[in-house]
Amino acid sequence: MIVSYNKPHVGDTLLVQLTTEPVVKVELERHGDVVFVKEGATGEVKAFNLFNASAYMNLDGINGNVELSEEFVDTLKAALTTCGASLDLDVDLTPKFVVGHVLEIADHPDADKLHICQVQVDEAAPLQIVCGAPNVAEGQKVVVAKIGAVMPSGTVIVESKLRGVESYGMMCSARELDIPNAPQVRGILILEDNVEVGAPFHA
Repeated sequence: MIVSYNKPHVGDTLLVQLTTEPVVKVELERHGDVVFVKEGATGEVKAFNLFNASAYMNLDGINGNVELSEEFVDTLKAALTTCGASLDLDVDLTPKFVVGHVLEIADHPDADKLHICQVQVDEAAPLQIVCGAPNVAEGQKVVVAKIGAVMPSGTVIVESKLRGVESYGMMCSARELDIPNAPQVRGILILEDNVEVGAPFHA
């Protein structure tokens, strides 16, 4: 789930995106201050807007993407109930920017400047990430933006194919993470060796 709030440009409206998949045929369904955006063919709710959002929750100081927490999700569920809207919110609250460990690197079979990397981010199987950074190397600790992460630029990280090879996340540069005074050069951010794999990363 991706949530954003930008009162100066959008007004007092909370924008909630439940999936990164595009809506082919849009159908709208209103419940008080809530408007569901549904896929016409299936009836699935892909997104919704909460109007007069500040009447339901404290949004002071928020101007952009909203950091999700269990408390925020509970407040959002309460707002839906108040508006008479029924929707099961199954929200993944695990960190989306984490420390990764580059285990293996292989050459991309169809692109000289791309590498196919196996990156450990938790106790599950490593993520396959296609990377074009010139400084990537085995053994590094790096910042990984997982599927569903929202970059400071607003780009949402989704499962993708780069020249025919599946990629399940992105290794980030300091510039992409919008770190102050980041060098304006190509290359991923390399972390200290002692940082814990899977730990949340905060710029």
